[in-house]
Amino acid sequence: MIPRRPSYQDIPLYSPPSVQCSVDLSDNTNLFGMPPVAERVLRECATSVVSRYPQTYAPELKKALSSYTGFEPSWLTTGCGSDDLIDCCLRAFLEPGERIAVPDPSFSMLSYFAKVNGLQFVPVRLRPDFDIDVDGLLATGARLIYVCSPNNPTGTVASRTALERLVDAAPGLVLVDEAYAEFASDTYADLVRSRPNILVTRTLSKAFGLAGLRVGYAMGRPELVSEVEKARGPYKHTGVSERVAIAALTEGLPWVKARAEEIKEIRGRLVEALKAEGLQPLPSDGNFLLVPLPDAPKVAARMRELDVNVRAFQGLTGVGDALRIACGPWPMMETALQALREARR
Repeated sequence: MIPRRPSYQDIPLYSPPSVQCSVDLSDNTNLFGMPPVAERVLRECATSVVSRYPQTYAPELKKALSSYTGFEPSWLTTGCGSDDLIDCCLRAFLEPGERIAVPDPSFSMLSYFAKVNGLQFVPVRLRPDFDIDVDGLLATGARLIYVCSPNNPTGTVASRTALERLVDAAPGLVLVDEAYAEFASDTYADLVRSRPNILVTRTLSKAFGLAGLRVGYAMGRPELVSEVEKARGPYKHTGVSERVAIAALTEGLPWVKARAEEIKEIRGRLVEALKAEGLQPLPSDGNFLLVPLPDAPKVAARMRELDVNVRAFQGLTGVGDALRIACGPWPMMETALQALREARR
């Protein structure tokens, strides 16, 4: 008989919708591609980079991240995407049965990670202005509070006043997910130096265009980082992904920053185009927009028939049905807008 964990029995496999469309705006990756220098390094990787293990705990990648973030390598850890680091944090800082508090709505993987780690998942509704409800989060008594800013799927940010108050009053760790930091008006990694109980995770899957290579990182006090590294293990990246990530973080930075600025400009144009259609997208600091729309799943299905894929949400707390549309080159946006018009008829 196969031994099973009773708590696993009702956990479904995480499987977001996967549809092949010529225009795919469903996963918030960089639709401009990857930095040219990163592509060159990928093509030129020696066989030995593939046939040998990379260095344990990615010291060269941490050096590149240190230059990019301003944090010493001992304040940094890396993982197989930022979602891997979030999972590592839950294992490192919470015992099975303890609580994790999460704003609602937010990154859907958190409820999944809570279940597989045997934790109590406690959602706390966002405020009407989509800021975090500090008092509600603190009232849960959770020793780990997760905040995504800019928030997925809303695109909204946690205010600095609210986040500082949360970190200062939290009974344990505050884990801030900044996957979309390069597109945001304000970020909070600076709090890591002044507060001992905050970890900030980021990724190279969005602005850096390396989603397929799965590289994320976290910033925190060395005593927190060392605990995460215990859960992380020695090898979380391939040698290839490390080489390409280092190239993107160094020589590729001008390309990354230029594309991020271009995406922000396109985001603004898309807001105006959607408003012209009678829609009201939420204010966004990410590389995507959330557009409240009745019967959004049906509209998204019709858009897929027109070869455009967007992410549909049903019954989001405080929002209702909505479409999430990633921002990319403007011709893609024009195609998506036309598909949206036709799908709504």
